[in-house]
Amino acid sequence: MNTKKSFFIIILVLLIDQISKVYIKTNFRLGEEVYVFDWFRIHFIENNGAAWGTELGGKTGKLILTLFRLCAIVGIGYWLHKSIKEKAHNLLIIAVSLIFTGALGNIIDSVFYGILFTDSYGQLAIYDPANAYGELFHGKVVDMLYFPIWEGTLPNWLPIMGGQNFTFFNAIFNIADSAISIGVMLLLFFSKTIFPKKYLRFLFHYIK
Repeated sequence: MNTKKSFFIIILVLLIDQISKVYIKTNFRLGEEVYVFDWFRIHFIENNGAAWGTELGGKTGKLILTLFRLCAIVGIGYWLHKSIKEKAHNLLIIAVSLIFTGALGNIIDSVFYGILFTDSYGQLAIYDPANAYGELFHGKVVDMLYFPIWEGTLPNWLPIMGGQNFTFFNAIFNIADSAISIGVMLLLFFSKTIFPKKYLRFLFHYIK
């Protein structure tokens, strides 16, 4: 796979990610939910920190997380460039392109959304840099995809969680998160196909 095809994947996924986020941000109030199916809903939340909405020590923690993401995407970008240059397996280039795009999509939220949009608490956000809700590098990541495949009360005979209300799958995420997850799954499921045998022998040697 050449650079043009990888670039096409990146641009296409990034556009879908950002268009969906801006649409949700400007047409939904925070916490608003729309049922598509019983097992699929559009539910608008904003991620203030790391994965699963974890907080990281206020503004300082948020800044550190954003800077870490920027450093990580430089490394992923180098990996992608090196893979294309060395004519690596197409699945590897697709996987790394998806991971790169997902990371970039969430970085855009973290870096710029705080200085571009008003907040979404009880109102629809608008593009208004003069009254934006945050600062550069302190934006919130927009999440909206919710798949509560099963909701109910667990049987009493189950240890620890028996009798409690439970939702499977209760994570709320976005297109960028999906791209990262798909990329990682491709790397895991097709590792024997996309990685040279000598690399796998080296990796397994140090894992043992």
